[in-house]
Amino acid sequence: MEGWKLFETLRREFGRIAQENGLESERVRVVAQPLTAEEAIGCPEERDYPLLKGKERLMQARLKGTPGQAFTDMFGRYEGTISDILRGTLRTNFHRAVFIATLNATMNHVGLIHKAVHCRDEEPRRCSLELLRHINEKFGRPKLFLAGFQPRMVEVLSQALPLRVTDLDPDNIGKQKFGISIEGPEETRANLVWCDVVLVTGTTIVNNTISEFFIQKPTIFYGVTISGAAKILGLNHFCACSKPR
Repeated sequence: MEGWKLFETLRREFGRIAQENGLESERVRVVAQPLTAEEAIGCPEERDYPLLKGKERLMQARLKGTPGQAFTDMFGRYEGTISDILRGTLRTNFHRAVFIATLNATMNHVGLIHKAVHCRDEEPRRCSLELLRHINEKFGRPKLFLAGFQPRMVEVLSQALPLRVTDLDPDNIGKQKFGISIEGPEETRANLVWCDVVLVTGTTIVNNTISEFFIQKPTIFYGVTISGAAKILGLNHFCACSKPR
């Protein structure tokens, strides 16, 4: 599915959910703003997460007190109604992050998703161990391609599986992380051919690269960002330690 078709599907379903639950009213306000690193991930022992390095921020929308989140490298404050967001542009990572965070907040509010708030402190390590167990149970010991460097996942998965990793951050590309050389996005196609299973950060829906990963191989999208979209689009989603609030 091409990016524009994907977002038209999400926009249509978002509008239907809002209308069926009486949430299009101009009286419904949504505030989206970036969380601080500590608010988003707490105080994990390791300090190598992108959130803690300032490369990305976690945008959080609140609808009647119910949160929804989305990672993005373009962050800022936004206030408007759901109707505004449904009619608004999706041309930039910032606008897509506002849309996705608000979609997640809305679906969380009406009970359609329950994985809406990022895990904290030592939970990312526990999530990575759960992920390895999930992959082993479903696929054995596959060749795994991870699109989007997540340090705890790379640390845990690299010890157990053949692993290749790409990332968009130039500070990571070419570096050795836990014995794995982090490659740039130009290696994505070759790695998709090489692997048996694909593991993709949900942030791809915000930076609009997600359509690259709609392939005929087992694919797992991870993280809170893609919670709502995964539900709507029927994507395989993993996010072991996130919470509804």
